[in-house]
Amino acid sequence: MLTSVDTDLIRVLADPLRLQIVTLLARETLCTTHLVEETGARQTNLSNHLKVLREAGVVETEPCGRFTYYRLRPDVIENLAGRFAALAETARTHADTKRACP
Repeated sequence: MLTSVDTDLIRVLADPLRLQIVTLLARETLCTTHLVEETGARQTNLSNHLKVLREAGVVETEPCGRFTYYRLRPDVIENLAGRFAALAETARTHADTKRACP
C-alpha cells in the first residue's frame, strides 16, 4: 500500500523541473551551476526546487569549496518504485476478482 509519505514524494517528483533535475542527477553528481546550464532555469527557482528535493530526502548535498554538489539517493526512488511494483502485482493477482453489486 502507498503511504502518505509516498504520496508526498509523488507530489515532489510530479513537478516537471524537479523530475528533470532527478533525471540529470541519476547520471552524475552536479552542482547548481551545472543544473542551471542543463535546465535553463533561473538560479533562485532551481535552488527552491533543490530545497524541496533535499527536504523530501530525494537528493543529498556535498559541499565543495564555494559550490554545493547534489547527488540522487537511488534508494528513495527504488523504495517508491517497489511500492508501485507491489501495487501492480496485486492488480495482476486479483484481475479476476469482482465484487458483486448489492
